[in-house]
Amino acid sequence: MPVLLAGAGAGGVAAGAPSAAAAQRATASAGEANRAADEAHRDADEGIRDRLAGIPGMRVLAEVPAAAGYRYFRLSYRQPIDHRHPEQGTFDQRLTLLHKSVQRPMVLYTTGYELGDDPAFRSEPTQLVDGNQISTEQRYFGTSRPRALDWSKLDIWQAASDHHRLVRALKSVYRAPWISTGGSKGGMAAVYHRRFYPDDVAGTVAYSATNNTDDRDDSAWDAFLGRVGPASCRAALSGAQRAALERRTELVARYARWAREEGRGFDIIGSADKAYELAVLRLPMMFWMYQGSAGCESVPRPDASDDALYGWLEKVTQLPVYTDRTVASLTPYFYQLGTELGYPHFAAPHLKGLLRYPGVQEMRTYVPRDIPLRFRPAAMPDIDRWVRQRGSRMLFVYGAEDPGRSEPFRVGEGGGAGRDAHVYVAPGGAHRARIAMLDPADAGQATAAVRSWARGGK
Repeated sequence: MPVLLAGAGAGGVAAGAPSAAAAQRATASAGEANRAADEAHRDADEGIRDRLAGIPGMRVLAEVPAAAGYRYFRLSYRQPIDHRHPEQGTFDQRLTLLHKSVQRPMVLYTTGYELGDDPAFRSEPTQLVDGNQISTEQRYFGTSRPRALDWSKLDIWQAASDHHRLVRALKSVYRAPWISTGGSKGGMAAVYHRRFYPDDVAGTVAYSATNNTDDRDDSAWDAFLGRVGPASCRAALSGAQRAALERRTELVARYARWAREEGRGFDIIGSADKAYELAVLRLPMMFWMYQGSAGCESVPRPDASDDALYGWLEKVTQLPVYTDRTVASLTPYFYQLGTELGYPHFAAPHLKGLLRYPGVQEMRTYVPRDIPLRFRPAAMPDIDRWVRQRGSRMLFVYGAEDPGRSEPFRVGEGGGAGRDAHVYVAPGGAHRARIAMLDPADAGQATAAVRSWARGGK
């Protein structure tokens, strides 16, 4: 049994226990320490611009107004063109930073494309963890490119290594846990970064990330498009496709006239007629990605007027993106699709007799002929294997009606049990699915996982 301490002092305080005065002094000392720490953090936040500028290779280009409690910076960070041979030149990667506090978690938001510039934008994980956010422009997109383009240096490992260097540099300032995220191609880039540098961040949230492990087999896409949504809607889409090609003479003339008036051309794809056919082939995928069942009532009937059919087609397929101005700006995207990521070719037996351009869905259609294009079929199976067998603290979110879910990431047998890896599907959601769109139980589990990672949970 325990031995009671003898010799209790005045006031019933046991011998060896701190006196009231000592306790007060200890409390005061702790309060002073906390105040000192708070002041140090305030100083760190107030001096954040200087701390960022002090990172080797980092430039603070501008600070622009942001919401209360935040600071917003435009940055650039010098990256090697080739991470295996950094002596062979550099380029400046464009970034934006939404700063809240050095004490808060950091979210690495990978766009996968050219960088947006919106001080009000906070990705869903950034909102969930009340954190900072660093947003990155993908190498070779926008202005994040060397003067002389060596296309062989645009691959998933080089891009992941850009993110790795950036994370290491910024962790000298932001030492709280990091989470990576992105949507569509940005979500795919976040996954590739984790595969090559799994310990850079505490967790990853990938939205609508496609996982094309065999670019020769697109049957999963065709099967998905053959069952998604109401049958009546699918039939209406097929009818609209046929009508668009049966009336192509009038509608292509309108498309070409618009392009001339806007000073746009079709030199890369080849002609307005070829670009139009390509857009019509991709119509069902674009419809289900961005319109979904809610747009079924808007699908024109086969006997709709030319104005109605063209207006709907232009909106759904985004006809302007097939002109040189946009295709040229997206050359890095099409190059990646044609060398590592892959892309579906859609079967269209219902359009037999109406198509003029065999092979139009090949990535070479979008990529100028002077740029070498050789597909590396081992790249995506390697990513897929790593996610299924070793990927941990990963969360994938898909929309139930998103064709990108035709070839999703999977986290292995048992749903990634023991590795904190999860796949969720938002009912009725499409390509812009979010955690907030999940069923309440799933949303709660996903939110808890993200917040646990942000606290350093494993």
